[in-house]
Amino acid sequence: MNGVVATSQPLAAQAGLEILQKGGNAIDAAIATAACLTVCEPTSNGIGGDAFALVWTKGKLHGLNASGRAPKNISIEKVKELGHDEMPKYGWIPVTVPGAPGAWVELSKRFGKLPLKEVLKQAITYAEEGYPVSPTLSRYWRKAFLQFSDELKGDEFKHWFDTFAPNGYAPSVGEVWKSQGHADTLRSIAETEGESFYRGEIAEKIAAFARETGGFITEEDLAAYKAEWVDPISINYRGYDVWEIPPNGQGIVALQALNILKGFEFTRKESLETYHKQIETMKLAYVDGYKHVTDPEHMRYTVRDILSDAYAKERRKLITTEACMPEPGEPSTGGTVYLATADKEGNMVSFIQSNYHGFGSGLVVPGTGIALQNRGNNFSLDANHVNALEGGKKTFHTIIPGFLTKGDQAVGPFGVMGGFMQPQGHVQVIMNSIDFGLHPQAALDAPRWQWIKGKTVEVEHRFPHHFAEALAFQGHDIRIAVETNNFGRGQIIWRNPDTGVMVAGTESRTDGAIAAW
Repeated sequence: MNGVVATSQPLAAQAGLEILQKGGNAIDAAIATAACLTVCEPTSNGIGGDAFALVWTKGKLHGLNASGRAPKNISIEKVKELGHDEMPKYGWIPVTVPGAPGAWVELSKRFGKLPLKEVLKQAITYAEEGYPVSPTLSRYWRKAFLQFSDELKGDEFKHWFDTFAPNGYAPSVGEVWKSQGHADTLRSIAETEGESFYRGEIAEKIAAFARETGGFITEEDLAAYKAEWVDPISINYRGYDVWEIPPNGQGIVALQALNILKGFEFTRKESLETYHKQIETMKLAYVDGYKHVTDPEHMRYTVRDILSDAYAKERRKLITTEACMPEPGEPSTGGTVYLATADKEGNMVSFIQSNYHGFGSGLVVPGTGIALQNRGNNFSLDANHVNALEGGKKTFHTIIPGFLTKGDQAVGPFGVMGGFMQPQGHVQVIMNSIDFGLHPQAALDAPRWQWIKGKTVEVEHRFPHHFAEALAFQGHDIRIAVETNNFGRGQIIWRNPDTGVMVAGTESRTDGAIAAW
């Protein structure tokens, strides 16, 4: 009843709980957990990544978009002159301005109770003194090390190996890893409330590294950055309001899918009709997202257009008993770690943070522990595409926190991280909870599916085989995945408004943990 922290790494969850026990609120706990995750799960996020948050406090939901913009002096022409026909995954070209430190500062200043120095203390300690690497983390770390060893050959990448493979290999399970540079950077962010990162010593180091190794990001790009408070968007689904961050995030894809699905009646979770309609709906929502979602300043359709009931009705008509090849529609115009926290005062936070592809761009700013994200990989080099690369523009963004309310009461935060799996995970978790009555842990544990492209759908190896066969008979190209790492990792906290009792679920596909008080 006093507080809950749910995330993918036990030490980070405990760090958030410790902050609650010291008198901090759910917002302080979220910041502490997020900062710890940059140390304790660097395979998924870092100081050089982006973040988004949904914050429920005093009966109101607030949205924070802490995604970064492309450097001002980058362009499609410059990228093509460097020999690229599409955005590369590694190196400086896909690096955008990091937003995560800005998120921590904004959350702390507006809603936090404890000083940022206190909130970041545990993360600094783990970076400075080290911690034993957990099992799932070790597997992803080794995979990244092997991939980077094969693909990252330039001198600019040596600092990643110095930081994350100091002994010449990825740390194994139980091996202690630490990073003094990471600790120093976190301490500087805490002491200056983020000023050093965007307008001080750390900003100078990032920009100098870029100048020396062919990067685009400058001191001006960093100094211009500020996380943005935004109004969350929602649709009503069977009496509940499901909330997401508005574009440039892809949360609108999850909402559009639910808006289509609410026009059907589902009586059983385990049925061919349920799975088929979920998959077909997801396809239609996703191809719309790919075509229409980007920096809101550049979108050709509004959120209202895409989430209108009339447009959902038109898209719903396209769903038959056969698997379709999805095509984007044209709405009628009109008017990547995830954590959840809650405290006894009723404050609740849905928070997500990511470097995008694992460790990100493969670039680490020397001596700082800052692994720079590769979020710009999502930009298009087609000048006519809505998400075309432009200097100073935000790209279509995959990381999305979710939140559920009913009437004027908070039900709680939920999320499933994992690239383009995220809206698909949101839809499955929400339907598991609302349509099929599963409690948080069961809603997360249920076998997942993921639409890939065209008619291709991946299912987990635990997915019922007879339904996989039946879906294949209906025209789906079903692929059974051996590993579960592509199906996202989620957390849920639901709160009973009458008793104040909180119930949580954590991800069984990783080293997930719930710390409760």
